[in-house]
Amino acid sequence: MNDLLAIYAGCVLVLCLKMFAISCYQGFWRIRRRAFTHREDAAFFGRRVQPRELSQVARAQRAWANDLENIPLFFVLGGLCVALGSSPGVTGWLFGLFTLARLAHTVTYLAGLQPWRTLAYAVGVACLFGLAAQVVLRLG
Repeated sequence: MNDLLAIYAGCVLVLCLKMFAISCYQGFWRIRRRAFTHREDAAFFGRRVQPRELSQVARAQRAWANDLENIPLFFVLGGLCVALGSSPGVTGWLFGLFTLARLAHTVTYLAGLQPWRTLAYAVGVACLFGLAAQVVLRLG
């Protein structure tokens, strides 16, 4: 396996685990507070249905939705960079920086920390543009 593929695979794994952790975070708060918006979940725990999600769960859902707008782009662009043989140094750094930015975005989103959440988001988007540029350079 080449070095760039190994870095890409590691970043993909970390991002998948991060997204899984957000799901667990939502479940943790629902079970801890025994607050469920689905009738069958509430019935299973012997509780009444709640009209709204807990604030922690709703915030995690928004962080998850933001991941779904960004991480699939990384999967595609990163895969193209690996397949096209992009510069290992630059591309590897972009892979790592994107992954760290998404981790920071999630932590700052869940904690409600501005301007750090926006900064983490912007760094991640800049990395996506950098990866797109790597693809264009390899195609050109």
